[in-house]
Amino acid sequence: MFRSSLPSRRRALAVAALASITGLQAFAPAFAQDAYPSRPITVIVPFPAGGTTDIVARLAGQALSQELGQPVVIDNRPGAGGNIGSQMVARAPADGYTLVMGTVGTHAINPALYKKMPYDHLKDFAPISRVANVPNLLVANPSQPYKTVKELIAYGKANPDTISFASSGNGTSIHLAGELFKTLTGVKMQHVPYKGSAPALADLMAGQTNIMFDNLPSSISFVRSGKLRPIAVTTLKRSPELPDVPTIAESGVPGFDASSWFGLLAPAATPPAVIKRIDDALIKVLANPELRKKIIEQGGEPVGEKPEQFAAFIRTETTKWAKVVKESGASVD
Repeated sequence: MFRSSLPSRRRALAVAALASITGLQAFAPAFAQDAYPSRPITVIVPFPAGGTTDIVARLAGQALSQELGQPVVIDNRPGAGGNIGSQMVARAPADGYTLVMGTVGTHAINPALYKKMPYDHLKDFAPISRVANVPNLLVANPSQPYKTVKELIAYGKANPDTISFASSGNGTSIHLAGELFKTLTGVKMQHVPYKGSAPALADLMAGQTNIMFDNLPSSISFVRSGKLRPIAVTTLKRSPELPDVPTIAESGVPGFDASSWFGLLAPAATPPAVIKRIDDALIKVLANPELRKKIIEQGGEPVGEKPEQFAAFIRTETTKWAKVVKESGASVD
C-alpha cells in the first residue's frame, strides 16, 4: 500500500511546489515595487547652484529623502537654457534613480525657442508632479533712476537700447518675461544671458546690468537686504511675501502675466509603479506644513499633483509659451 501511494504523494508535492512558485511570481511585481528605492536617487538640476530651480530641488529632495528612506542627491548640470541637464535625464536608465527638476523653460518654452532641441520634452519624459509655482520679480540695481514700471518705461523709451536685462539663460521664463515686457511696452532693451540666476544676480548687484525679471525665491533675500530694488511682480496677483510690491499689470501694462513652475520628471519608460511611488511620496511631503512654509517663505506656492495632471499642464504651457515666443520674435540657434 505504501508503494502504491508514492506516485500520488509525489504528484501532490509537485502540485504544491508549482502553486508556491506561481504564487511567488504573482507577487513579484509587488516585491519589486516595495524594493524601490533601494539606493540613492539623483535629481538633475539643469541650472547652477543658488538659483530658484536649485533651491526648490534641495527643499523637495531633503523631504523626499526622509520619506523614501534613501538619499536624494542634487546634481547641478547647467548649460543651454537647461537643455544639457534635461537631455542627460532623457537618456538615463528608466529605473527611477535619475530624475530632473524640470521648469517652464526646459519643458514649455525651449521647444519653441530653440531651432534644434536635443530631446522631445513630451515624448522623452514621464511627468511625476509639479513641486511649486513661482512668480517672477522685476528688480533693478538700486543705482538706476527708475523706481516704478512707468518710470522704467519712460526711461527706456527716452533712451532706447540702453537698458540691459539679465537672465538665467536663453529660453528661461526670466528671459521670456523680459521679451514679453519689450513686446507689450515697446521698450527696446538688451538681453544679457547667464548660466543661471546666481551669476546673473551677482552682475546685477555689481552694476554690470540694469534690471532682471528673476524668480522671486532667488532674489527675495537681496530685496530684503536692500541690495536690489523691487519694481513689480510679473503675475496677475501680488505676492504674499512682498504685499507692497505691485504687479506689472496694475502698473500700466494690462494683461502682463509671466510666472515660473518647477516639477519632477523621469525618463519616459520608467515603470508606472515607480512613478506612482515617487508621486505619492512627493504629494505627502508637499502637504507637510514645515515644507510648505519653507517654500512659501521663498516666495513659491507648493503644488503636488498626479502625473496625468502634470502632463496636461505641460501641454497647456507649451501652447501658451509658443505663442509668446512667436509674438516676441525670440529665437536661439
